[in-house]
Amino acid sequence: METIMYLIRHGETDWNSSRRIQGHSDVALNERGLRQAELVGARLKQEILHAVYSSDLCRAHVTAEHIAKHFGYGISTHITLRERCYGRLEGLTYEEIRDRFSQEDEETHGIETFDAMQQRAVTALTEIASQHPGQTIVVVSHGGLINSFLHYVTGGLQGTGITKIENTGINLFRFADLRWEVLQVNNTDHLEA
Repeated sequence: METIMYLIRHGETDWNSSRRIQGHSDVALNERGLRQAELVGARLKQEILHAVYSSDLCRAHVTAEHIAKHFGYGISTHITLRERCYGRLEGLTYEEIRDRFSQEDEETHGIETFDAMQQRAVTALTEIASQHPGQTIVVVSHGGLINSFLHYVTGGLQGTGITKIENTGINLFRFADLRWEVLQVNNTDHLEA
């Protein structure tokens, strides 16, 4: 039996709009992000959904609340669905990082490696999908984590370094026979309403 998973990026934050690295920093949705969350919730209320999952960071959790309210479900919150940790670089823009730091390795800054984040994403999403055979679920997470998972599923044809996942972009996956398949990437039609 297959599981269908809507994997959705959270709504916009002020740090997104100013291009600051968020990582594990718990940054709230801004006014535009709240509207995006409302719109993605309205888009998904026409679907038959069986569960809603979210990262524990408020920008993802609040986005998930705007989806779950249409179904009367609680949200299952998982720390493993967080964005990549960027250590002491969190809160900085890319320009500030270039100005302040020389080229140093990730460990110097306390950055989670890409491979560690990707493995965390694959493990978490596979475990969640395995709990819902024959069902359709929503997972609200973060752009970096979603892109790392997309990179894994497509063997590097899409995802990190290739695909931009917009705020509240909808990505659709099928999980069956322990294999993942991409059905849709970064659908933002709901934002045009």
